[in-house]
Amino acid sequence: MKIAGHIGFRLTGRVAELRNRLVRARYFRGHGVHSPFVYDLVRNVFMRGELLPGDRELYRALLAAGVARQRAVQLQNLAIHCGYGTFGLDRAAGRLCVVTRALPRQEVLALVRAAAKRGETVAILAPYADRERQALCRQIVAMHRSTTVDNRGYLLVFNNHLPKQHFRI
Repeated sequence: MKIAGHIGFRLTGRVAELRNRLVRARYFRGHGVHSPFVYDLVRNVFMRGELLPGDRELYRALLAAGVARQRAVQLQNLAIHCGYGTFGLDRAAGRLCVVTRALPRQEVLALVRAAAKRGETVAILAPYADRERQALCRQIVAMHRSTTVDNRGYLLVFNNHLPKQHFRI
């Protein structure tokens, strides 16, 4: 009986993963993205494997915090591409606020609200780490008034003039 339950749980997880990949397939390499801003992000930030010329302070801070190199490169390139001169790691400071997994749920929600008031962008790392983190990110997307971009490694919450849209890349 226990073996059948375990197999069913594994199968359910695989079906959910397949659905997630199929939903994202339309945005592969920027196809299907009807926002010029997000298309530009996909082509010039997410698809770039090397650092853009400019400051490397965010990149070094992310590596020191244990973020994978690829994600650190993408976030540093995002900061350079969008012109974010300052950043905050687990705090609402700077033009780009990066939230790691160490920050508790209530503090993440407070940080997102504070960033929205000041018009700052928030990057929430590991949105699929566990069910609680997924629920938190779904809640943030639902309550947010502007564009959000989910690329599996982090959730970007933009607080700018863009309309309410959610992209899963």
